[in-house]
Amino acid sequence: MALDYTTLDLLRQNHPAWRLLRAQHAPLVASFLHRVFIAPNVRTLPQADLVEALEDELFALHRQLGENTFPGSPQGYLNDWSENDKGWLRKFYPQGEDEPHYDLTPATEKALAWLESLSERSFVGTESRLLTLFELLHQMSTGSQTDPEVRIAELEHKREEIDAEIARIRAGDISMLDDTALKDRFQQFLQLARDLLTDFREVEHNFRSLDRQVRERIALWEGSKGELLEEIMGRRDAIADSDQGRSFKAFWDFLMSQSRQEELTTLLEEVLDLPAVIDMRPEPRLKRVHYDWLEAGEHTQRTVARLSGQLRKFLDDKAWLENRRIMDILHGIESKALALRETPPSAVFMELDASSVSIELPLERPLYHPPFKPVIESVAIDEGDADIDTTSLYTQVIVDRAELLQNIRKALQEQQQVSLGELVACHPLHHGLAELLTYLQLAGEWPGIAVDEKIEERIAWESGEHTKREAKLPRIIFVRNA
Repeated sequence: MALDYTTLDLLRQNHPAWRLLRAQHAPLVASFLHRVFIAPNVRTLPQADLVEALEDELFALHRQLGENTFPGSPQGYLNDWSENDKGWLRKFYPQGEDEPHYDLTPATEKALAWLESLSERSFVGTESRLLTLFELLHQMSTGSQTDPEVRIAELEHKREEIDAEIARIRAGDISMLDDTALKDRFQQFLQLARDLLTDFREVEHNFRSLDRQVRERIALWEGSKGELLEEIMGRRDAIADSDQGRSFKAFWDFLMSQSRQEELTTLLEEVLDLPAVIDMRPEPRLKRVHYDWLEAGEHTQRTVARLSGQLRKFLDDKAWLENRRIMDILHGIESKALALRETPPSAVFMELDASSVSIELPLERPLYHPPFKPVIESVAIDEGDADIDTTSLYTQVIVDRAELLQNIRKALQEQQQVSLGELVACHPLHHGLAELLTYLQLAGEWPGIAVDEKIEERIAWESGEHTKREAKLPRIIFVRNA
């Protein structure tokens, strides 16, 4: 984008990030949204929690600056910040809930990131960034190499380096990262973790824009169904096939792997227990940052699902209208036929062409061709050797949602409420983490649910080779419907 005068003037007038920087209460908006969303790396917040947090913020500012500094109510400020003329917050209703939730818009995140870059940092890590840049260049150079000999030589060089490092470790020469290097890399990890949520918000914003355009096109469309579907699916494929869409799909497939999730959990626990990292006082929420990524990705997937739902609803409505039009035509024909039953027309109202005999000559028929008889040789088939890893065919995990839902309903028939830990105690997890995540998804859809953050439950299960695993999460209670 060219930064000429006209473009910048339009951005100054219309872009939400620029409007935030020019706003009268910009310090309040920026500081509050950064504290509740960016600092703890939170994706969405319900209205009650956000109103309570803003009320505490205004109370502290009133004691410091005076009662007349910010005369509005917390709810009024949130409504104002989420209006279209501001565009700093997105107010929406999650599926199956009647309480509104709030999320940052991509423009607000850009403004907050720019403001955060203005402050001086006591520690600026450069080593890890240089290593990351060098590794990225190395991956691009190697990944685009088409010569097999060059790639084999590169792999052999890596193998020699690994063998040399193994020899040094066996000899007692173990190189360790010092505290400065650990802080440098952890600081970069924090920045990348925040950038990931920013990317998710931007991808979801693009799909929401497409969904809004689809709704507008459907409301005003007067042509055929095929033309509309071709136009809409073309836009959807354009986003999915773009660099951004393909990168998001690759990230989502990587994160949905159960082994990758377990590896991320283990690595986070090990890193957060390092003394140098503890001195930086990281947010406790970082232990579940990969679950925040999963939640953010699920929001994006739901947006795509809503787009498919709009297309399905459009097709159903069109089919219903066409069937109704056909029935109206048939009823009109029947009513006109009944009206003419007693008074048939006297003149000729329909003429039929004279019927004729079709002549087929014998010589026009095709000649007989005997069927082809294939020659089958009795040759013994040699069994070949296939160098294929077939373990993935036998490691598929299918979780029966209906069975888990039946477990919850059966438990609530005997008592008023039941916790997730009690359910797992009665019905052990046979599919490990995948089954536990299905329980959590059902908890999000259950109409009566309560979460006690003060009490922590430990849910254990056995994975392959009788390995015991354990998950720690707040107590989740299913409540029977009234």
